[in-house]
Amino acid sequence: MSTSDELISLKSGPDYPRWSETLRDGSHVLIRPICKQDFAAERDFIETLSPQSRRYRFLGDVAHPSDELIRRFTDIDYEHEVAFAAVVHDDSKDKFVAVSRYSTNVDASSCECAITVMDDWQGKGLGVIMLRHLIDVARSRGIKKMWSMDSAENLAMSELARYLGFERKPDPENASQVIFTLNLSS
Repeated sequence: MSTSDELISLKSGPDYPRWSETLRDGSHVLIRPICKQDFAAERDFIETLSPQSRRYRFLGDVAHPSDELIRRFTDIDYEHEVAFAAVVHDDSKDKFVAVSRYSTNVDASSCECAITVMDDWQGKGLGVIMLRHLIDVARSRGIKKMWSMDSAENLAMSELARYLGFERKPDPENASQVIFTLNLSS
């Protein structure tokens, strides 16, 4: 089944894509699409991030996300959005250790992406794996360009983006931010 076919089946039931990945340190994660039932896991994920990681993710201070924000992050239409979580089993429940997502523009020719990796899971290659799955899905759907707006201080994101071929430019409207762009049509 192709990635595109897998995502189409997402709308009709539980047969959605899942990837089992082994990280550089030998730990294992399951990467799967986020769904409505992940409300509590998404909230826990955001609230467990360090203040710096939350600031990098939201380009501001979000210590306790609103219910509306969590609903927006877990009630995915999978037509114009895609959201994946890297999951580990912890204390008899699933725990998110990374989240990646994109949302398309109106004509679905480009998408804005975001990725966040739990602080103690950084440096294991998880960000690369998550973003590669996101890129593959976007390409399979015919999206031509992926972009991300990030803090200029976020060196981990700069490294990840450079490694995966994103071009970095300063944000013309905010000197504290940068815009990463990846051409997906090549």
